[in-house]
Amino acid sequence: MSEPLIIIGQGMAGTKLAEELSARALGRYSIVLIGDEPRRAYNRVLLSSLLAREVTAEAIELKPRAWWARQGITNIFGKAVTGIDVRRRTVTLQGGVELSYSKLVLATGSHAIKLPTPGMDLPGAITFRWMGDVERMLSDVPAGRPAVVIGGGLLGLEAAYGLAKAGVKVTLLHLADRLMERQLDDPAALMLKEAIEAKGCEILLGANTVRVHGAERVEAVELSDGRVIPADMVVCAVGVRPNTDLARAAGLECKRGILVDDRMGTSMPGIYAIGECAEHRGVAYGLVEPAYEQARTLARTLIGDNAAAYEGSILATNLKVSGVSLFSAGDFTGEGKDHLVYEDLSANVYKKIVIDDGKVTGAVLYGDTGDGLWYLDLIKSGTPVEEMRDGLVFGRAVAEAD
Repeated sequence: MSEPLIIIGQGMAGTKLAEELSARALGRYSIVLIGDEPRRAYNRVLLSSLLAREVTAEAIELKPRAWWARQGITNIFGKAVTGIDVRRRTVTLQGGVELSYSKLVLATGSHAIKLPTPGMDLPGAITFRWMGDVERMLSDVPAGRPAVVIGGGLLGLEAAYGLAKAGVKVTLLHLADRLMERQLDDPAALMLKEAIEAKGCEILLGANTVRVHGAERVEAVELSDGRVIPADMVVCAVGVRPNTDLARAAGLECKRGILVDDRMGTSMPGIYAIGECAEHRGVAYGLVEPAYEQARTLARTLIGDNAAAYEGSILATNLKVSGVSLFSAGDFTGEGKDHLVYEDLSANVYKKIVIDDGKVTGAVLYGDTGDGLWYLDLIKSGTPVEEMRDGLVFGRAVAEAD
């Protein structure tokens, strides 16, 4: 008889776990996947493309209905889990229905952060996190009208790009002195800024939002230097925090995220956590690839592989927005370390490879990211690169030919 396994969270992490378990041990578990959004799991990375009307909602579904049926997975969506009883091993759904589990996985993702700025509670001030946000953005601001996006990281750039592509007049505000400061060095960030501005977005750096103005809905954004920027909508894209609400209420140990060990187990036997809600060795990752790595580890754990262990992820970012390709991995700043730099302004290409003790420890690629995964493999494996050093910055084909 199959063992009942409940996965709370119908996002990319929860779906990946279901896929891994189906491939490794189909029938071992009777899986129920629960999500509170009123739709099946979708690729959140493509929300900006959906906003830009480059893809349809159906095209970004992670798995079609038929796939879930073939795997024998019960897919419940549009129902929030309201509580976990760890003693009785049950979860309660909105409406009062109780489901029993033998194993429970929390893949509850993150909450979008909304700045505690006066006026941010007005209609028209939203976050950019869910498909419902995209639907509101497309319906609330007609082409040619102004919108403000707060945040120059990954989410903010994607929101700004999508809105601009939809014909909205976009001003992007960023508190730091360069875009994507957690992923890009100064030269790459400057090239990105110029590329985004060329697409029609105004970008203001060092911009501190102090108030959102409006009578019945958003009308403008005020900055600390006194500037007031008209806006029919304000999109707050300043980051996320792990969704630990259910875990804390159930008595699981949490800090920033739900604390997990190398096998993705929480402080409570039989309960696991993966993805953005999990905190492993002091780190809560907000990216897809670490979530997938954790899902693969947990799948191995759940089928009894005693060698399964997650040792953390090397952060890497792939971004293709507004026709710009970017890749960043590892210690991309490389302060005090050796740098190999290649720059071709005519081709809009910039590459920096960071080397420490004869090994690649970080990389930033702008415009030409074809070898990004190869550089990432070099970082992860710690492969000595001195023999191919002269060609390293030109990519794999040149480096391995030397």
